[in-house]
Amino acid sequence: MLLYEIALTMLPGIGDVSGKKLVAYCGGTREVFKFNRKELLQLKVLGTTVVDHLLSGRDEALRKAEVEIRFIEKYHIAPLFFLDKQYPFRLGNCADAPVMLYYKGSADLNAARIVGIVGTRNATEYGRDMCQKIVEGLADMGVLVISGLASGIDSCAHKSSLQCGIPTVGVLGHGLDRIYPAQNKALAGKMIENGGLITEFPSNTKPDRENFPQRNRIIAGMCDALIVVEAASSGGALITAEIANSYNRDVFAVPGRLTDEYSKGCNAYIKTNRAALIDSAQDLKYIMGWDSKAQQNQSIQRELFQELNEDEKSLLTLFHPGENIGIDLLISDSGFKSSQVAKILLSLEFKGMIKCLPGKRYQSN
Repeated sequence: MLLYEIALTMLPGIGDVSGKKLVAYCGGTREVFKFNRKELLQLKVLGTTVVDHLLSGRDEALRKAEVEIRFIEKYHIAPLFFLDKQYPFRLGNCADAPVMLYYKGSADLNAARIVGIVGTRNATEYGRDMCQKIVEGLADMGVLVISGLASGIDSCAHKSSLQCGIPTVGVLGHGLDRIYPAQNKALAGKMIENGGLITEFPSNTKPDRENFPQRNRIIAGMCDALIVVEAASSGGALITAEIANSYNRDVFAVPGRLTDEYSKGCNAYIKTNRAALIDSAQDLKYIMGWDSKAQQNQSIQRELFQELNEDEKSLLTLFHPGENIGIDLLISDSGFKSSQVAKILLSLEFKGMIKCLPGKRYQSN
């Protein structure tokens, strides 16, 4: 099965969205490679030209997949297909999530709390200091920190996490057969021991410029909250923030002086309400409902519990006092369909059991 799962990503003209549709409509990855031209066209997923390219490229895709399997087996890399239980569920709920991921590491990609930290490659002393300060403040929160292993803020986030004993995962814009930039090779080695490296790109994929905006959606999709530490008026960090907003993630930005080049992007996002202002981890804890004191002081209104139906009771058990939870996690953990979860949440909100927060997050009362 793995052979066909990897080969699916190597078919010409097939992207992440169309690839998932093919699997669903054909009834499995193996069937994608068994259907004839007429059957594929009847699905009405692909146009005639793309179907012809797919048919002519199936044998080559399978050959490349065999090579990739030998590589991942040799270097103990875990392939994560989008239907696997180990696949990051937050990312999996995004329409354009990768069909396949390649992961080497020890961290739980479905950790209870995941924070993304991004910023400019040209980090200033102020940016590095703020990044380190925020990461240190997260040390007691049981979080997983993810970033892009780039120079500047990304590297600072990874290094600070390791120093604080926080697992950290780097999302790469190339295959796992190399590290870019090269000076982060030692850092990447330490991250594998307490965190990991993940990519959607197979081996021998070079760190081409166009790959990095694409990998940014993985950072945005995997996290509960994204922090932009420093960013100019344009660049990769703001691309990630824009994607995170489109995924209904909570976005935070560190403010800076109006005259500082690498604070312009953060200031603009705060000014236009596309990011919440953050100057310490405490801001994140408060807005996300991760404050331990709040968790201790709040409790679910048990006297109303008997008034709930079985589905409502089942969903309510997923909430912890004082902690908010995203709708993606509720769908994943409950086993209910997304439409069913939305209906139950609305009912619980009317009954005063939960409250709705920004970014499709919910908290028990």
